[in-house]
Amino acid sequence: MDRKVISKVTVGISARHVHLSREDMDKLFGPGSELTFVKALTQPGQFSAEEKVTLVGPKREIKNVRVLGPLRSQTQVEISRTDAFTLGIEPPVRDSGDLANSAPLKIVGPKGEVELKEGAIIAKRHIHMTPADAERLGLKDKQLVSVRVKEGERALTFDEVLVRVSEKFALDFHVDTDEANAAGLKNGQLVEIIL
Repeated sequence: MDRKVISKVTVGISARHVHLSREDMDKLFGPGSELTFVKALTQPGQFSAEEKVTLVGPKREIKNVRVLGPLRSQTQVEISRTDAFTLGIEPPVRDSGDLANSAPLKIVGPKGEVELKEGAIIAKRHIHMTPADAERLGLKDKQLVSVRVKEGERALTFDEVLVRVSEKFALDFHVDTDEANAAGLKNGQLVEIIL
C-alpha cells in the first residue's frame, strides 16, 4: 500500500530528564529554590536548567540527570527503555502528563530526596504542532501517524506517532535516545510525516 508524505518535520531527540513540581523542587534543592536557565528548548517557554538530580532504582542509579523547566503541577521522569533496564524499573510508554499507575522511582537532589509512588514513564514518540500546523496538514490532536527516516544506513519508519496539538507548541518530532540511535538520527534532521 502506498503511503502519502504530507510534510517534513525536524527531529528533537529527548535525553533522560526530570520535570519537577514546586513541592519536590523544595525538597530536592531547598525551600524557595528556583531553576537556573541554561538554554531554551524547541518548545516555546521550555528550557534546560543547570540543576541535576540522581535517579535511584532497585538495581542501580543514574547520576547527573537534567531538570527541565518551568516547574509543573506534578513531577515526571522521562527515561528510555535502556535507562529503565539500568534502574531496574518497568515504566509504561505514555503521553507526557499521563502518570496514573506509572513506575515508582527515587530522586535524590543536593538538599533531600523524593520517593515517587508514580511518575516515571517512557515518552510515547510524538509530534508537537500548533492548531495552524494541524489544519494545514489535515491532522487532529491525538491522531496517530507515521514518520519515515529516508536517509542513512539505519533508515526506518516509526509508526504509532502521536500528534499533539496546542497553541503552546512548535512543530517538532520527538523521540528518545534509544529510538534516535536505532534510526541514526541527529537533532534538527528532517524526516517525513506519512499517512
